[in-house]
Amino acid sequence: MSKYQNPKVSVNVGAAKGVLIGIVVLIIIGVVASASVQIVESGHRGVLLHWSAVDTAFLPLEEGLHFVTPFQDSVVNMEVRTLKFVKSTSSASKDLQTVSTEVTVNYRPAPSAVHILYKEVGLQYESRVIQPAVEEVVKQVTANYNAEELITKRPQVKADIESEITTRLNVYNINTDVISITDFQFSPLFAQAIESKVEAEQKAQKAENDLIRIEVEARQLAAQAEGLAAANIAEAQGEAEAIKIINQALSNNPHYLEWLKTQAWDGKLPLVVGEGGTPFISIPTSP
Repeated sequence: MSKYQNPKVSVNVGAAKGVLIGIVVLIIIGVVASASVQIVESGHRGVLLHWSAVDTAFLPLEEGLHFVTPFQDSVVNMEVRTLKFVKSTSSASKDLQTVSTEVTVNYRPAPSAVHILYKEVGLQYESRVIQPAVEEVVKQVTANYNAEELITKRPQVKADIESEITTRLNVYNINTDVISITDFQFSPLFAQAIESKVEAEQKAQKAENDLIRIEVEARQLAAQAEGLAAANIAEAQGEAEAIKIINQALSNNPHYLEWLKTQAWDGKLPLVVGEGGTPFISIPTSP
């Protein structure tokens, strides 16, 4: 007889089956529960799909936890924050100058219509809609201006580009926040020609300002000379009038000259009188 013998283990088959069934049920419940719960991330909206088709009867789901029909419904997250798209485009101006333009578009899908955007365009709407719209609009607007006007009328160019891009993207329920022209580049030869023209205009403006200044100074000098001449004429006229009055007084009164002498005499006799006169010597007396 062997020293070691296998022990007899009594197994309850019914209990084992019960445990196995319980585990399977729990697994099924977990799978169903996970399929029933969908989470929409912050800054997103949820597009509800029913058998992979967009259910347009419901508005996009808000951020947070949502319960859906398991195995039938699913949710696609679409970001509705402000996004950035940058595109560099080469185009021709009205005078056939090559222009390289860089446009930055800040946009965001309309939160209440992301399900329509997803249905009509999909998640690749940036490459399918925004990029071609920006390229076409930039080329179209640039062709309406000369190269020089693209510089001197930049605010108007920006307004035209912004208005046209906004109109085109709104059709697809994409809202634009800010559209900026971040760069305008021309060929080196044209840029040099523009710089030379600006310098020439600045020199011409300076010469014109100098001419205006010289004319003003000349008018001021002429006015001063005219004023001085008028003063001299007035003085001469005054002296002539005085001489005329004296001559008239002399003709009317022969003794007028003698009277003038008395008016000019200080009351003292001269010490010496010239030839033909009687000399007087004044000897001062002591007090």
